Amino acid sequence: MDHAIGTSAPTEESDSSKGLIASPWHTLFIVCFLAIRAYWGTIWAAYSRAGFGPSRPFLYLRIIFLEFVALGIVVAGVRLRGASLQTVFGKRWQSIRQAFLDLGLGICLLFLSTALVSIIGGHQSGGSPDQSIGDLLPQGSLEMGLWIVVSISAGICEEAIYRGYLQRQLGALTHNAWVGIVLSAATFGGVHIYQGAQRASVIAASAVLFGWFAYWRKTVRPGMFAHAFQDEVAPLLLKMMRG
Repeated sequence: MDHAIGTSAPTEESDSSKGLIASPWHTLFIVCFLAIRAYWGTIWAAYSRAGFGPSRPFLYLRIIFLEFVALGIVVAGVRLRGASLQTVFGKRWQSIRQAFLDLGLGICLLFLSTALVSIIGGHQSGGSPDQSIGDLLPQGSLEMGLWIVVSISAGICEEAIYRGYLQRQLGALTHNAWVGIVLSAATFGGVHIYQGAQRASVIAASAVLFGWFAYWRKTVRPGMFAHAFQDEVAPLLLKMMRG
């Protein structure tokens, strides 16, 4: 599982662009599912900001449920193709050292992603990022507990779906790993359109970094750590921005 730091960047003939791990029709179904979910998520978020939507705990539980539904669909498609789930998640940890290595790399990725988002997001015009998501963030201990579960669920499911599955599928279909990375990142940004177009574009740019990192490590586990940590600290960062 360990890979040398000097691993080369993706090319047209890279390993990540070889071989479909699920049917192209399954990939189309996944993209449509994510698009529909993003559409309804935008509507629900708008209702929530206006004070007419369901409670935040209900929204959080809905997000957790849909995350694992999407992951379940991905797993089913990969299994039907006869491919191993290691093609989505990466090789299993063989030692505690490997687990801690991915944890450390995840923390490094978190800092890199935070710096990238800060640089790009700092040049946004219009409403500040916190205005687009502030009403969706937790208030109180119950909501904070659910938010942590949401963050962990998103870290596991979204990295597996977008970087482990979709990125590889799109790379294989286009015969170019970089195209797979960019298209998957664009899709990831698109499903976050409920946070506003500008913030969604920043998320897409960050997703390119996550995609490259997953390609380099041949596993999504560092990204899972980084993604979960990033979402978990979002309420604290927002308070600091407002404070």
